[in-house]
Amino acid sequence: MLWPSTVIGAGAGFAIASIPGALLGALLGQAMDRRLQLHSWAQLRERLGGKPALRDDEVLFVLLGRLAKSDGRVAEGHIQQARIEMQRLELSEPARRRAISAFNRGKGGRERLDGHLRRLKQQPHAAEGMLRACWRMVWADGRAGRQERELLLRWGKQLGWSSAKVQALASDYEPYQPALGNAATGYPDALRLLGVAVDTEPAQIKQAYRRLLSRHHPDKLVGSGASPVQVREATERTRELHQAYSIVRQRRGF
Repeated sequence: MLWPSTVIGAGAGFAIASIPGALLGALLGQAMDRRLQLHSWAQLRERLGGKPALRDDEVLFVLLGRLAKSDGRVAEGHIQQARIEMQRLELSEPARRRAISAFNRGKGGRERLDGHLRRLKQQPHAAEGMLRACWRMVWADGRAGRQERELLLRWGKQLGWSSAKVQALASDYEPYQPALGNAATGYPDALRLLGVAVDTEPAQIKQAYRRLLSRHHPDKLVGSGASPVQVREATERTRELHQAYSIVRQRRGF
């Protein structure tokens, strides 16, 4: 890991007072790196440009935001999944606000995360938890696109994971295919699943979808002692809700 302030301090100290100055400068620079959470030259450039440093608990939500926007549009399921991750982590209100801000920064796709990911490589448990959360976000809209997979493989590599190992996590969260059929024949079934009618207003349809998704999402079963069968059923139900909402939105044009 390259600590930019440490390098700068050592160089400046050596120029002023040779080896003793270099040692002192390196110590002062390292303290600055730790205080400002600087792990790369890119991060130093961002700080000099006035951009706030990412906290450890914000890195995950930057990744989730980038995944959500990777195919050009953030779906309702992505937003709901971000809320679920906040609940899972039991974030305080200030931490929730930081997470929301980080999620939005991630959607912009301009954050440099290499240094953060290389540092997390030294924390295997945290790295695995982050990759699992990313796969949950990928499947939040019921499908895993090429760009999403490529991002996860790249991040996994930076975390020290092989491509095969990263891909293997996908099966833990991949939902079953629903039994709704295609959009042409599945529209009545989709309406019935969401509990709405043909003339229900779009805002009410969205509200019904969110309510059902919150009620049936498998992540609500984590730590509740639910059986694998119950988790699998909840996963299938959530996948059907995603598909039903997609069908209704396409048919109604909102």
